[in-house]
Amino acid sequence: MARSEREKMLAGELYLGNDPELTAARVRARRLLRAYNETDMEAAELRRSLLEQLLGTAGPGVYIEPPFFCDYGTYLHLGARVYMNFQCVVLDCNHVEIGDDVFFGPGVHVYAATHPLDPDVRILGPESTRPVRIGAKVWVGGGTVIVPGVTVGEGTTVGAGSVVTKDLPPYVLAAGNPARVLRALR
Repeated sequence: MARSEREKMLAGELYLGNDPELTAARVRARRLLRAYNETDMEAAELRRSLLEQLLGTAGPGVYIEPPFFCDYGTYLHLGARVYMNFQCVVLDCNHVEIGDDVFFGPGVHVYAATHPLDPDVRILGPESTRPVRIGAKVWVGGGTVIVPGVTVGEGTTVGAGSVVTKDLPPYVLAAGNPARVLRALR
């Protein structure tokens, strides 16, 4: 039996993002995001309800400053007490797992989405994905970009404006473009 485009997407294989099932899932996410991004800070119960409908997992104490953007929401898993500042973007076309007590500065972008490097293949429209994992107690400075397939180890601090292109070990300070380990924190 042929695999669905969603199954191929989650397996990290080439898939077609304009598939009707995937398009409908993104439309659903956009509706929930629009409602979430228009809520007042005082509407805590409504905001929590919208996050629970949107996200794969939202631990207790999750707080996301609007506006927030993601592809599907379904594949985004947030641990307890995750905080995301304004203008964060998560392209969750594969699993993006964020541990407990993680803080994102404003404008952090996390990408599970990628595209073929061969331009002749790329122009035909297939996409690809790789999961992203961010351990507990990580602090990601504003304007940072985390690319597909990266793991950021527990307790790591990523300096503002960094581009994380490779795995970062636990309990280090990393910064730059591309991000590199500057020193151990323990």
